[in-house]
Amino acid sequence: MTPTDSREVWLRGPLPDMLPLLQPVAHALLQAREELDALLHDFPEELLWQRPAGVASVGFHLQHLTGVLSRLFTYARQQALTPAQLEALATEGKCPQPPCRVADLVRAFDQQVDLALAELRATDEATLTERRGVGRAQLPSTKLGLFVHAAEHTMRHLGQLLVTARLLRAVSM
Repeated sequence: MTPTDSREVWLRGPLPDMLPLLQPVAHALLQAREELDALLHDFPEELLWQRPAGVASVGFHLQHLTGVLSRLFTYARQQALTPAQLEALATEGKCPQPPCRVADLVRAFDQQVDLALAELRATDEATLTERRGVGRAQLPSTKLGLFVHAAEHTMRHLGQLLVTARLLRAVSM
């Protein structure tokens, strides 16, 4: 997806059908998707699992971005992780079923962003401060806290992915 407006998503104005309190979360997820799609549209497959200087691979970050959104939104719904989510978590950083293609991993993230946006749009504002447990230990958070952390964590890993991808491209030329 190539935006027709070159401004960052948050500067393009409010998103339709999105609660004002959830606009920053949605903006961050859309920004992450745009940047990731632009950077990786022709990323070389042979660089996907390389770990320069021991940092996490681009493949790991792609899997982790998708998985974290899935897991945090599951906790926001007050649900336990599914066996499929636990398996995905266990295989982050590895190609579980070769071939693992950049386009497939990017598409999985894009689809997870779409699911997250749909859930944000369907959220009742009155539920945002409700307590939510995180993980098996049920560490305390709120629904809003989980949504905000999903956005923050996505942007943190996007930044790491962007640096790693640029470094790998530079050294492979």
